[in-house]
Amino acid sequence: MNRIFLDVHALQTVPPSNLNRDDTGAPKTAVYGGVPRARVSSQAWKRATRTYFDDEHLLDPSELGVRTKKVVELLAKRITELAPSLSTDTALALADETVKATGLKTEVPKRKADAAKESGNTPAPEAKYLVFLSARQLDGLARLAVDGAADITAFLKEKTNKEKAREIADSRHSVDIALFGRMVADAADFNVDAAVQVAHAISVHRVDNESDYYTAVDDENTEEETGAGMIGTVDFNSATLYRYAALGVHQLAANLGQGLREDEPRTEPVRRAVEAFVHSFVASLPTGKINTFGHHTLPDAVVVKLRTTRPISFVAAFEEPVRGDQGGHVREASDRLAAYVPDIERAYGDQDSTLSWVLRVGPNTLKLADLGTESDTLGHLVTAVGQAVAERLGKPA
Repeated sequence: MNRIFLDVHALQTVPPSNLNRDDTGAPKTAVYGGVPRARVSSQAWKRATRTYFDDEHLLDPSELGVRTKKVVELLAKRITELAPSLSTDTALALADETVKATGLKTEVPKRKADAAKESGNTPAPEAKYLVFLSARQLDGLARLAVDGAADITAFLKEKTNKEKAREIADSRHSVDIALFGRMVADAADFNVDAAVQVAHAISVHRVDNESDYYTAVDDENTEEETGAGMIGTVDFNSATLYRYAALGVHQLAANLGQGLREDEPRTEPVRRAVEAFVHSFVASLPTGKINTFGHHTLPDAVVVKLRTTRPISFVAAFEEPVRGDQGGHVREASDRLAAYVPDIERAYGDQDSTLSWVLRVGPNTLKLADLGTESDTLGHLVTAVGQAVAERLGKPA
């Protein structure tokens, strides 16, 4: 299959906020171009993107997965749905043996074991690490466990059944597993290479964190009781962020295999996954301290590139920090991108094979209109990108 890469670039301004905290509670930062920048970690935006799939119903639940240590409890619930006559303890035992048959390791956490001594309840084992499994994989493992319910230990000792457990857990991956990958340190053959790389979002300009001193009043205080019921501080900053993600469409197609549905063209699951990712990455937002700051914004501009060479970030357009001399940062950032992108693509010969789309808001982003075919809504952009991906996938290598 041809190598196909989808680059998504976004400029997004956020007001005073604390989207992604460090270990001290302050907004994360990074030094770039010799000055401090606001930063939102790739992990924070990947999680926001992944949860947006389900929150906004962009994908059917059967096409999504769950990442949890509580995989035994999750599987036991599915087992009891298939076989209601089984007790909770039996379902947990079946689930535990089935999970271990896949090569994953489980144990009862010490806190649960200690609590069980007092309550007398049977604690549920947990995986030793976060495990990412698709809905289809969990359903398949539940059916296998029910098939061997009479004697699950003997059932899973049979080579064919144990191999089947591993096959179920490592095939028909959900869209989010295919996109973001799966890593299990002590079971390397269980890993799935991520199709998506997400950069740390950084501000296009210098940023210095600020601190807000706040007080809370006790509603029941009398006039004689002066002073605050609570005082504290919260750190924040505001920034125009450059956001970037690179999706290896060929890797996504390999991870999905033939897809989750057998009655559709080979390219359809990939198209659907690409559209969901572009929509979710653009529209999602980390929710750190969101009740405090209400930082509900959307990108001022989005540029999408479909290319066959290699991913290209445009962050170097902001190596020299934007100064904001024009009364803000969006216009100068847009002008920088509009000048930088054609130059780098001309220098590295990536113009002829590249398809480009632009979604922008307001006059400050006007110069970006020349970077690609303009879309007037996110929905139109997503559809256009999905169709182009399907067409390229359908061409012979």
